[in-house]
Amino acid sequence: MTQRNAVFPAGRHALYEAHGYSAAIASGDLLFVSGQVGSRPDGSPEPDFEAQVRLAFDNLGATLAAAGCSFDDILDVTSFHTDPERQFATVLKVKGEVFPTAPYPAWTAIGVNWLAGFDFEVKVTARIPAK
Repeated sequence: MTQRNAVFPAGRHALYEAHGYSAAIASGDLLFVSGQVGSRPDGSPEPDFEAQVRLAFDNLGATLAAAGCSFDDILDVTSFHTDPERQFATVLKVKGEVFPTAPYPAWTAIGVNWLAGFDFEVKVTARIPAK
């Protein structure tokens, strides 16, 4: 059986405890990151959409760093959007800053009708660099 190790960023936010999940699971050389949202330290949503997307990527970056990874190690991205048509230009703008050059990770965007008070969520699979 493959060993699974929970990964949490420094200063982990309240949502992990409130909902009983790990920020990420490391298994072998893969890191499976739970959906990251634009939550403040108390778990509440950032109200401004662009700021919420940026904070989601900041939270993602902190989780990646806790596992010794960076955005360059991401293989696959899935993002969830409550209003894709209205939100996509903003998401693409921030995405272009986070992933400025090819090769880009594989990416799937999904429209949803509920994200527990949030409007954007991003989850990834990354390869953990050899030490």
